[in-house]
Amino acid sequence: MRFWRRKPTTETTPAAGAEAPALQELTPEEAAEIHAQTERAVERTKRGFFGRISGLFERADFGDDLWDELEEILITSDTGLATTEVILGRTRRRTKDEGARQSERVREILREELVHVLEEPAKAHPAWALDNPPPILILLVVGVNGAGKTTTIAKLAHAFKSDGATVILGAADTFRAAATDQLKVWGERVGVRVVAHQPNADPGAVVFDTLGAAEAAKAEIVIIDTAGRLHTKTNLMEELKKINRVVQRNYPDAPHETLLVLDATTGQNGLMQARTFTEAVGVTGIVLAKLDGTAKGGIAFAIAHDLGIPVRFIGTGEKMGDLAPFDAHEFVDSLLS
Repeated sequence: MRFWRRKPTTETTPAAGAEAPALQELTPEEAAEIHAQTERAVERTKRGFFGRISGLFERADFGDDLWDELEEILITSDTGLATTEVILGRTRRRTKDEGARQSERVREILREELVHVLEEPAKAHPAWALDNPPPILILLVVGVNGAGKTTTIAKLAHAFKSDGATVILGAADTFRAAATDQLKVWGERVGVRVVAHQPNADPGAVVFDTLGAAEAAKAEIVIIDTAGRLHTKTNLMEELKKINRVVQRNYPDAPHETLLVLDATTGQNGLMQARTFTEAVGVTGIVLAKLDGTAKGGIAFAIAHDLGIPVRFIGTGEKMGDLAPFDAHEFVDSLLS
């Protein structure tokens, strides 16, 4: 799967004032891979609560008695009460305005509204420009211990490296004894350099040295690991803010992405984590780790609607390649198919 495109060469760089090249569309092979990974990631959710939706639309007409059941299905799949009310409110209003009665049409309206909820946050938080990337793309990865943060960093590094990018990891989680060693092990497996200091070192100093190493190596991507911040630990949140300041001294527009790794199996509990991290460091994207291990895939809709933060990637399994870019259309189609 292509996650990264190299910077244009001097010969291919457009002249000043010229329009930037359009982002390449996915190849058929890449589209098929995203489809397969998304299908695998939502399999349990589809078999569980969301799978009941298909049964609602088996009748020729979608009767008024089915709305309450549809609401229950969405809520029990962790879509959340507020998000469910918005989705069904829009769906019912459009259905009434159109005078739609056929189940097939009601299902299509529901599909469109589900996709809309997932796509709307990207307008406020557009992804980094892959067709015109910064000299060094700096990603800050945050999340509580146990969410799958370090594994996600390894998967991202593997994906970027497979696409030809030079990647350097910064081990800024200096508070947890085994965190640096764990990241080093992953770095060796992936084949990327890990910049690390001694235990309990200043995380800001680690970040400073990581950026220096990236400049010296002419690396294209830096991924910074941070301590597993418990959302009740104000002092650790302040440390995250300090890391942000260190990055911005030399790269005012960075981090280019602050990714929060959420364990999808925690469902609605992840929303509180996301709110706290967003207040502290301005989260711009979510990685839903372990999505394949839960029937609560509806949390993606709650995150998008309640927090206004886009889902960037989804964890689809335990292997190194089991990380996929999030595609709203594929996600919804896989749930409703």
